[in-house]
Amino acid sequence: MKLAIIGDFNPAAPTHIATNNSIEHSKSYLNLKLQADWIPTESIVENFASITKNYRGFLIAPGSPYHSMEGVLEIIKYARVNNIPTLGTCGGFQHMVIEFARNVLDIKDADHAESNPYASNLVINPLSCSLAGQALKINITDKQSKIYKIFNSDTISENYYCNFGLNPEYQAEIDKNGFKIVGDDDSGEVRILELKGHPFFIATLFVPQINSSFDKPNPLILEFVSIVCGE
Repeated sequence: MKLAIIGDFNPAAPTHIATNNSIEHSKSYLNLKLQADWIPTESIVENFASITKNYRGFLIAPGSPYHSMEGVLEIIKYARVNNIPTLGTCGGFQHMVIEFARNVLDIKDADHAESNPYASNLVINPLSCSLAGQALKINITDKQSKIYKIFNSDTISENYYCNFGLNPEYQAEIDKNGFKIVGDDDSGEVRILELKGHPFFIATLFVPQINSSFDKPNPLILEFVSIVCGE
């Protein structure tokens, strides 16, 4: 089995090292064979057919802005439409929201305040308070969600590396159209989204990869790896 990590790998980025490590933790724990390859975002458009043919799942990595935002959005759209297991964390969360806004909500100019701060429809904007470097509580609000089944808890604590999140003005419309809000913080800001009716299409503003070890893989990464491998 092959998993594509969609992002521009930086060996100095702790979230990228943690991404590699967390996949190894889960593979070892589950005794599964899985090849995980980083796919540079600038290569996606040219190699789209090969990427979508050869990989069973997509992890949309932290570390935006990506070199090719459009390439990332095309992979996300393909995975959403074709029921391919997909997990997006931090920057991955943000771009899964943008893709949904553009192609489901028909907000064609939906954009990201980090890469295009003067855009008319900023569905991703600066958080009221930066979360970079913090470990904070998340409330799991939907007991019927995959997330609740994975963590089996009303609250979890996870690590953040981001300064941008879902613009509250778009929360209700995104949720109403099927990208369900299943986790938030105490102020009601969205922290986890899950696509209704999809086998596995989950976006987290936090980075679960950080909170993982060989002895105790992060439950979300563990479940994602298991799903990709068909377990």
